[in-house]
Amino acid sequence: MTRGGGEPPFPAVDKCDASRLGPGSTVAADLEGTLLRSRSAFPYYALVAFETGGAPRLALLLLLAPLAAALSRLASPAAGVRVLVFAATAGARVADVESAARAVLPRFYAADVHPAAWRVFAACGGRRLVLTATPRVMAEPFARGHLGADGVAGTELATWRGRATGWVDARRSVLVGEKKAAALKEMVGGDGQMPDVGLGDGRSDYAFMGMCKEAYLIPRTPVDAVRADKLPKRIVFHDGRLVQRPTPLVALLTLLWLPVGLLLSLVRVAAGMLLPMRWLHVAFHALGVRVVVRGAPPRRPGGRTTGVLFACCHRTLLDAIFLSIALGRPVAAVTYSLSRLSEFLSPIRTVRLTRDRAADAGTIRGALSEGDLALCPEGTTCREPFLLRFSALFAELTDDIVPVAMECRMSMFHGTTARGWKGMDPFFFFMNPSPVYTVTFLDKLPGGLTCGGGKSSHEVANYAQRLIASTLSYECTGFTRKDKYRELANNDGVVPVNAEKKRVVW
Repeated sequence: MTRGGGEPPFPAVDKCDASRLGPGSTVAADLEGTLLRSRSAFPYYALVAFETGGAPRLALLLLLAPLAAALSRLASPAAGVRVLVFAATAGARVADVESAARAVLPRFYAADVHPAAWRVFAACGGRRLVLTATPRVMAEPFARGHLGADGVAGTELATWRGRATGWVDARRSVLVGEKKAAALKEMVGGDGQMPDVGLGDGRSDYAFMGMCKEAYLIPRTPVDAVRADKLPKRIVFHDGRLVQRPTPLVALLTLLWLPVGLLLSLVRVAAGMLLPMRWLHVAFHALGVRVVVRGAPPRRPGGRTTGVLFACCHRTLLDAIFLSIALGRPVAAVTYSLSRLSEFLSPIRTVRLTRDRAADAGTIRGALSEGDLALCPEGTTCREPFLLRFSALFAELTDDIVPVAMECRMSMFHGTTARGWKGMDPFFFFMNPSPVYTVTFLDKLPGGLTCGGGKSSHEVANYAQRLIASTLSYECTGFTRKDKYRELANNDGVVPVNAEKKRVVW
């Protein structure tokens, strides 16, 4: 398979002139080590393991990872893949694996795209095919949705009654070596027209690369990943609890931190519940939670008949609590079906809305008549530097509007979820070793830029969105709560409770 002197049988990808590839050019490429910089698929198995089975499954995967690495070197790459597949998926619901692949993996895949391989892959405007030893169910959502692949062939999982058995489908086996070549023939179909370009990174790819009209190897030299805005689809929404890419070392540190983090989280939550609001800034600082306050918090003028409405961007369900800490006094918060546990633990009053516009308007007016109110017009959280579309309802109800830019930083766990139990959100946030919340108070909207000054509610909402986005250097979007839940959870964010009533997932 190599030329004399051990020289690889194919040239390096930098020898490929991508400018001559056009709309009719077709390409077949490996995933790990080719379209992705990293040759190790362990982080993606770790993400699936944690999302489908939590810490116990991640621990099992970590224990078996050395065995998988040894088998890959001493026996065959296929043997190592089988071990990883078993540890990450045995007994897991196939629907959960698919959900993690759709909502969690794309963010990590997108941060690892190889620039040289992407240059050639993107230049081919014809059919784009991806072949990988990773289970197809894990790789396909990213390859099709974010790389523009037209077909994906990967290892198939064996299933029984909707659950993965942990074994590989015996008919297809692990997709390495000649299996990749056979899969490529099947994908090409009856016309027999092989791809114009083949991309791979090692011996297990030589078989399918040799079938292409020309083929190139991806060198194993360190390079920077492709910028996110250069891919066909930006990552705006993603889910999952882990913040960092779970390499074996990161996975080990995460598992070791979990019991410590859980205890620390309980202490922090208890402090938030029991201590007066004016003490929480100092107490949280002592417990490792930093609260950074910027701008000038508005004073409470005497004689006011209605409260101020704080229009906040939405990062976690703790936004209103940290706003209250920044102000040194509790401020009521508007919520959309907050979990009963989170409501019980909240140190501030919560005002439930129903998504019925007329009823919600009355509820908000009533809350404002009693004092200040915190409201997140986005309606749901977004982790990336984007702002979702602001609902215009808040602008119709008062002219005393103070935009507030909320920003939080977490190093290990995300404090939000679209697919999991939202009651655990505050605990996961406080499980981070040293989370940071930044609260930036902007100037109160001038009278001429409110509905009372002649502006429409949509103009006011859009202005507030742009103001907060420019403060945070975020990008405004027109996405809504429904867009987020359709992408991450395959629903509209509304689940039926009974025939007459529906509850909004928030």
